[in-house]
Amino acid sequence: MAGVPSAVISYTTDNSAYIYNLDGWGKPYFTINGRGNISVQPHGRTSTKEQEIDLLEAVKEATTSNLQFPLILRFPDILHDRLQSLQKEFNAAITNTGYKSYYQGVYPVKCNQHRAVVEEILNFGKDFNYGLEAGSKPELLLAMTCLINGSKNKSNKAFLVCNGYKDKDYISLALFARSIGVNTYIVLEQEEELDIIISAMLEFQVKPVIGVRAKLLTKNTGHFGSTAGKHGKFGLTAEQIYKVANRLDQCGMLDCLQLLHFHIGSQIPSTDIVYNAVNEAAGIYCNLAKRRSSNMQVLDVGGGMGIDYDGTRSGSSDMSVSYGLEQYSSAVVQAAMLVCDRNGVSHPILCSESGRALVSHHSILVVDTLSAVEEPGDDVHETMTKIGNLIHAPSMHFINMKSAIEENDKSSLQHADQLKKHCIEVGKLCDRVYKMLDAGSDTIWFYHMNFSVFSLTPDFWGIKQLFPIMPIHRLDQRPSVNAVLLDLTCDSDGKVDKFIGGRSSLPLHKLEGGEGYYLGTFLAGAYQEALGSKHNLFGGPSLVHVVSKGIEGGFKLTMPVPGPSSEDQLTAMLYDPKAMFQAIGKQAEYYKHWNDKERELVTRVFHTMPYLVAHQEGTVSIE
Repeated sequence: MAGVPSAVISYTTDNSAYIYNLDGWGKPYFTINGRGNISVQPHGRTSTKEQEIDLLEAVKEATTSNLQFPLILRFPDILHDRLQSLQKEFNAAITNTGYKSYYQGVYPVKCNQHRAVVEEILNFGKDFNYGLEAGSKPELLLAMTCLINGSKNKSNKAFLVCNGYKDKDYISLALFARSIGVNTYIVLEQEEELDIIISAMLEFQVKPVIGVRAKLLTKNTGHFGSTAGKHGKFGLTAEQIYKVANRLDQCGMLDCLQLLHFHIGSQIPSTDIVYNAVNEAAGIYCNLAKRRSSNMQVLDVGGGMGIDYDGTRSGSSDMSVSYGLEQYSSAVVQAAMLVCDRNGVSHPILCSESGRALVSHHSILVVDTLSAVEEPGDDVHETMTKIGNLIHAPSMHFINMKSAIEENDKSSLQHADQLKKHCIEVGKLCDRVYKMLDAGSDTIWFYHMNFSVFSLTPDFWGIKQLFPIMPIHRLDQRPSVNAVLLDLTCDSDGKVDKFIGGRSSLPLHKLEGGEGYYLGTFLAGAYQEALGSKHNLFGGPSLVHVVSKGIEGGFKLTMPVPGPSSEDQLTAMLYDPKAMFQAIGKQAEYYKHWNDKERELVTRVFHTMPYLVAHQEGTVSIE
């Protein structure tokens, strides 16, 4: 993200697009219209001017329909476009290479389990038998039901891939699903699960279709890479996989083994890693397929297709990938085809479990600003002097730690502890100087936002995942301040002070009295709602779907859902709101403070969202 261009004489929306790198991460779904507002192009590159949706207009219509901030707006047309684009690119890669099978994907419901999202994906993908992946018993129940309700006929061809650690009930439920026409694959994560499958098969008299998850040597880089490699959490080594195949062969069940799966982690940064992983897995697949009585059919390349959150297309960090749908699909198809042809093995059905790449774009979190204040300024030279004094302090003189440990020198160890504390303080001061220099001035503003980091963008707090954040309006005006975003929680971590582009502050506009100022968090449609916590008993957002009306233009809001109320949050913590209301009322009556207005106040707080309602200026007068 570039800084505020102070040298620009006339400011246009192009300058805002540059500052927030909108063209980098937003294409083809987000742009800025002539009114200076974010414009949503629901059908991507094929969107017409009439079909574009003014995000500010959608927000205002939603909030005047009794939906409270914070607010998530879902755009199902974007979801449809992502799914169609993924299928299109795999089909193109298959046609261009002469691959002799086809692609049939599944959506991993853990990315966003909301009913509307899952049902829309199945509806949009029904023409190419798009399926689901589950990783737990409730997700399996969810997937079974949605596939049954969404199937065009009673013999659904869509895959239901069952991953994750399993017990007897999980496996038995998956077998039961197969017995009622759901195309279920039980993927082994551990060798011991095979014993459970055989036991459940004999009990329920249902022949299973089995997959195995390979623990590959190819590793993903960055935060998400721990999923792969020989020390990975899930899956079987090649040696263990062949041991499972031998066991199945001995039991006369080798034909049940039909799928090989792997997953090397989210946000794979480059197609080189994708290609190498598919190449390695395809080798294992071919070794299984060449066995007598083999019935191998599917190569499931898992998830990991990434999102370019910072818009740099560099692949140099967890926030960026250096490819798009076309390059990813081509790498998968080419690697699988090369290995299978070399081994004389028929090309398998290709399956991927792309979740983040499907759902991230279609969901936008919009929050309102409550107030803004200047952070007390620090003098850069004064701070640098403090750093110098600390560095030259006697306690910063380095000691021979090896000698201190060998001689059990307690005074030296105490000195080492002081050294550690001073280094931490120096680090804090250096970070402060960086923020001041990064902002281009000595002043940072605190913008108090009506949201909870822990509830709405928990990945920022938990793993420092960055999302594109920018105003959704006033983008024809020059932003004049650099700000850090503070949330409502009573927690020092409840702030956003890292932004894409390596910035530690965000260029924003000064607040104008009486008018709302709204920020959008983009590309946050995966994981955030499921991972959100109840810190300070703040909860999830209000939800609404924004649907394009088609070629005639305009939009309509559907499926509005108010966010969880204070009553909902308290119930989740095993309180009884009815009993609480009665206790408050009884105490209030004792103090003779339980008139209609007071009773209405308590009732309203119980039944509305915990987030704040902006105070309307000019409504209070004291005579």
